[in-house]
Amino acid sequence: MNAAPIGKPVRMRVGVPAVLAFGSNLGDRAATIQAAVDAVRGEPGIDVQSVSRLYETPALKLDGIDEEAPAYLNAVAVVRTLLEPLDLLGVVNAIEDGLGRVREERWGDRTIDIDVVDYDRIVSDDDPRIVLPHPRAHERAFVLVPWLDADPEAYLVGYGPVADLVKTVDDPVTVWTEPGSDVS
Repeated sequence: MNAAPIGKPVRMRVGVPAVLAFGSNLGDRAATIQAAVDAVRGEPGIDVQSVSRLYETPALKLDGIDEEAPAYLNAVAVVRTLLEPLDLLGVVNAIEDGLGRVREERWGDRTIDIDVVDYDRIVSDDDPRIVLPHPRAHERAFVLVPWLDADPEAYLVGYGPVADLVKTVDDPVTVWTEPGSDVS
């Protein structure tokens, strides 16, 4: 057992808050998102605090909504992490790879997509691999609605309370009601 020397204060490492958004429109979407959340939960240095319900949304492509593409299921997890932003991104990218993510087309159909939406309310575009907060989060109902579900007090730095942002977006988002669809 590691104990602090007598007279030394003990510091608990609780990490910083972060928000992860999950999306899937290929295969067993609900099972894939559940597997992704479980994988995040199993990672050292990440503590999943809450997870939204699953929401279904039409596929959004560069040209707008694509009614021909399979619909997405989306969820958001609020976590606390000891990882730095790029390390967290590396972990979620590895989880995506492990679940069969193929990166052939920007905004293309996918088995799983995991985005780091927010990290400790940091604003940064210093590294092209990760922009914080996620640059389009404020205009994406498929991120905002589940985030508000997971955290009713959610706040997107630079944009304000997520409850207010949800009122400004209009892409269709519905709670997915398939039996056993909740991600936990």
